[in-house]
Amino acid sequence: MPKKEKQGIVISNKMDKTVVVQVASYNPHPKYKKIIESNTCYKAHDENNICGEGDKVRIIEAKPS
Repeated sequence: MPKKEKQGIVISNKMDKTVVVQVASYNPHPKYKKIIESNTCYKAHDENNICGEGDKVRIIEAKPS
């Protein structure tokens, strides 16, 4: 099974070696069929503290350590 990938925007890089990434997903409302945006925040590892706020990044799932 392939690893899941998500694309999002860095909203915080204040932690050491960690960034918070906001990922948007778009799903239709069950009854009215209007497309609704829902945002989810993920914490991702950033070994060299390269990412800045507002950067577009791609995060890939990994096995828990």
